Amino acid sequence: MNSPGREGQPNPQGGGGRMWTPDLKRWGKPHYLAIAEALAEDIRTGRLTAGTRLPTQRALAEALDLNFTTVSRGYVEAHKRGLVEGRVGQGTFVLDPARPVRSTDQGGAPRIGPVDFTMNLPPEPDAPALRARMQSTFADLSGDLTNLLRYQGFGGTDEDKEAALRWLEGRGVVALRERLLICPGTHSALFSVLGQIACPGDAICAERITYPGIRSLAAHLGLRLVDLPMDRHGVDPDAFAAACTKVAPKAIYLNPLLQNPTTATLSRTRREAIIAVARRYAVTIIEDDAYARICPMPPPSFAELAPEITYYVAGLAKCLGAGLRLAFLVAPSARSALPLGGALRAATVMASPISTTLATRWIMDGTADAITQFVREESAARQRIATSLLPAGTYTADPHGFHVWITLPEGWTRSAFASQGRSAGLGVVASDPFCVAGTPPEAVRLCLGGPSTRQQITQGLEVLAHALEGSPALASTYI
Repeated sequence: MNSPGREGQPNPQGGGGRMWTPDLKRWGKPHYLAIAEALAEDIRTGRLTAGTRLPTQRALAEALDLNFTTVSRGYVEAHKRGLVEGRVGQGTFVLDPARPVRSTDQGGAPRIGPVDFTMNLPPEPDAPALRARMQSTFADLSGDLTNLLRYQGFGGTDEDKEAALRWLEGRGVVALRERLLICPGTHSALFSVLGQIACPGDAICAERITYPGIRSLAAHLGLRLVDLPMDRHGVDPDAFAAACTKVAPKAIYLNPLLQNPTTATLSRTRREAIIAVARRYAVTIIEDDAYARICPMPPPSFAELAPEITYYVAGLAKCLGAGLRLAFLVAPSARSALPLGGALRAATVMASPISTTLATRWIMDGTADAITQFVREESAARQRIATSLLPAGTYTADPHGFHVWITLPEGWTRSAFASQGRSAGLGVVASDPFCVAGTPPEAVRLCLGGPSTRQQITQGLEVLAHALEGSPALASTYI
């Protein structure tokens, strides 16, 4: 089964057949397009029949003396055209041109196509028993649907608050009910906190490389973000002290656990040093503890170490699912919670009763713990894949997180690497939106969660690993 003008090569996958090795020169197109064109012609003429297993991308790259990324891009193009499908754990197979393109094959296994590493989502539960358990809660909610579609009192019911307090206690945060607010997502909580403690023109300290959401919120409120230098352990406390004497910030925003995007976690010692500075200069701490329940043994939170100066935000998006727009906000005192609750009520009216009730049921019956356990275990498995494929020294990661921070080797720019990823059907996020000040580093973030399977993660990381091991010039040689 060979394209005209090219002899077949011995099949490296075993068997007596010949490996498909097309003649790309005859197409007069970039090699990745020529691969797709050759596949289309050989399928049309019957040289490749439905169900034929194609050579691995690595094997075809070696046979054609091409860069691995070029062949990967060709397979992505063929997938887009509906010519081939990837089967988890099996390989890439020719599709029947008469068969409608579906999202899964006849056995229900997902096809392997382009991989989106951009959105920082937790892995989606695929265990049948857990999914059935989650879905049964939705069915149960339908019995109270009329009530859930009505306006509710701000802050949730007593049962909702009890569930929230239980969730927080699992992180070591013990709060009085009067200090607790249930918010429609982390952004609304942060927006209201910033609006209460700072005025336009005031300074807010943040990590030099930080969560993009805080940049957007500060810009909308007219606040000045002051960047703090970081090392592999997170924010430098001495630099924080220097900023306090220079700009008198109202607050410091921190994402101190599995930080997005660098994956850094502040140790207890580092947290205590930051707290000492904050107390000395009367600076409020805003703790965005998005990944708290993912780590099995996290350091104590700022809310636990210094509750009197900390606004603590625990969103559920990174633990249970991004579509569950809900966050638990703990204010430093009941007195500070009152105006904050008024601001949240004015801006958002209330958190969705449907989302709140769903979260409450999951927390109280143990489903939330089961979901976070799945996320923890699946994230660890995907991090092991990343460790086995990405070149050592090019990235930082945490075994319990689901994102990776890649520092690009010399020769690569973040824009070139992101463009290279897009050409192969892989989305990555360049460092620009994370950088508070100065020139962004030549780095990108990858998310290993979301709807992608382990097989898709593996294939995508193989492509990026080959790019990291070579030069931009080699990776972009398609003709």
